[in-house]
Amino acid sequence: MSNDVRYCERFSYVFLKFTVIVYATIFWLIGGFILAIGIYAEVERQRYKTLEGVFLAPAIILIVLGVVMFIVSFIGVLASLRDNLMLLKVFLYTLTVCLILELLGGILALVFRHQTVDLLNKNIRKGIVNYYDDLDFKNIMDFVQRKFKCCGGQEYKDWEVNMYHNCTAPGPLACGVPYTCCLENKPNEVTNTLCGYKVLDKERLDLQNVIYIRGCTDAVFIWFMDNYKIMAGLLLGILFPQWETPPPPSSTPLLCYPYVYYVLQVVPLRDIPTPCL
Repeated sequence: MSNDVRYCERFSYVFLKFTVIVYATIFWLIGGFILAIGIYAEVERQRYKTLEGVFLAPAIILIVLGVVMFIVSFIGVLASLRDNLMLLKVFLYTLTVCLILELLGGILALVFRHQTVDLLNKNIRKGIVNYYDDLDFKNIMDFVQRKFKCCGGQEYKDWEVNMYHNCTAPGPLACGVPYTCCLENKPNEVTNTLCGYKVLDKERLDLQNVIYIRGCTDAVFIWFMDNYKIMAGLLLGILFPQWETPPPPSSTPLLCYPYVYYVLQVVPLRDIPTPCL
């Protein structure tokens, strides 16, 4: 009976430790990848002297996100490999703070969803003003408009705020929209970059066969709703490993509880199970 208990404890310990190592390593690699992309994007942004600002410089967001993920995940990998109590506490408390911030941000976004949408549309219009001056925003906006078959933020007429697309501006772009707003071409057909010529002074019904009249904000939200199962799975995969469970009763198998809690509370460092002889 004693040998069975020792084997159960050893199996639980090894399994949970391996799970945490794999989880932390995966996010460590993802964090490093995001950090590398952010650094590359920032170097390119500085080379082309694009605009400053948090929204207009997504490379900064990628760098910050990559640094946080890389450092926190590295602490988790090192702590789980070495069974270091101090690092495990840092890892545990950091994940707890991140979890609280994620949940709080999601709740606030839902409660103030109308204000969130308005803020998003406002920032998109701000980016459209500098569309041709900011390479980062231009690439993102073009990708979103192609991917989600949309135009502008709230609607296609958001492009009026751009000095080149405003109806009072001179040139061929006046009163038009970028070609990424146009309906997709047939296969092997050359793209007409002026397909959005003079569309801003026309009604929506007249443009259904010319450009995408739906705004990108609504298009993205609709895509999330249509793919809610995938998004829920991704969200669960991110949040679930961060969840801290309560102390287990003595009759509950240790396998059901996180390795971090197991090392910190259930088994002191000096009593970590050793291989059964």
